[in-house]
Amino acid sequence: MRDSLGDRVMVVIIYIFLTLLAVSTLYPFLNALAVSFNQGLDTSKGGVTLWPRVFTLENYKIVFKDDRLMSGFIVSVLRTVIGTVTSILCTAIFAYGMSRRELIGRKYYMVMCIITMYFGGGLIPSFLLIRNLGLLNSFWVFIIPALISVWNMIIFKTFFQGLPAGLEESAKIDGCGNWGTLFRVVFPLSGPVIATLSLFTAVSHWNEWFLAGIYISDQNLYPIQTILRQILLSNIVSEQASSLDASSLAHLQRAKTVTSKSLSMATMMVATIPIICVYPFVQKYFVKGVLVGSLKE
Repeated sequence: MRDSLGDRVMVVIIYIFLTLLAVSTLYPFLNALAVSFNQGLDTSKGGVTLWPRVFTLENYKIVFKDDRLMSGFIVSVLRTVIGTVTSILCTAIFAYGMSRRELIGRKYYMVMCIITMYFGGGLIPSFLLIRNLGLLNSFWVFIIPALISVWNMIIFKTFFQGLPAGLEESAKIDGCGNWGTLFRVVFPLSGPVIATLSLFTAVSHWNEWFLAGIYISDQNLYPIQTILRQILLSNIVSEQASSLDASSLAHLQRAKTVTSKSLSMATMMVATIPIICVYPFVQKYFVKGVLVGSLKE
């Protein structure tokens, strides 16, 4: 059956709209990438769009010579890896318990969890709590408060309740307790939801910058996003020059090709590209994983 003229016109309109949407989404990133590889003084003249006009690696050389940025990169990687693994594990264990219909007071616990999604204690009570827990100026302030995500718990819980009851009954007949059932039966079947929520959690950890500014005073513990924000809000050239060794500073003064904007874009790429590289490995789990939360109990 051939499509009508109206259907073909609608398909063309949809493709045009999606193309424009893709271009509008990709253009800022590609422009920032081009600026990061372009000579700084040339960038200040304007006109750099999707391709560097005067190609140079000087911006990235300066970025990678800054020990503060490399330290922040290491902190961000450790925070993302440790935070994602511990958060997914703890949230999944909590969700498995909440998915058990025999749990006494399950509805009450669920209501209490949902309340926390809408109401928070505020910044000052949170700061006092973190201080009393001894987490101020500690790497673990990035990990412990984020161990449980109520939203992820609800998605895990919905997924676990959608698994066939016969699987768990068979595991218990074979001698598995609750822990054995969780780790030997439930987790191996939860690949899509674990991969999807792990990606969302990792992106959240990688992009988060606010906590360090509130709870951390030691700049050696700053993640790269917090450092990037400082760079974007300050005079990048003077900050970089003060942190470079004498030979690098002399080279920078001779070259005179680096500007605040070019260094900012290079730093932004260093902070952005690693997390983008993760997406292709979990893309195949997206459709099934993100639809799990739409299943009804």
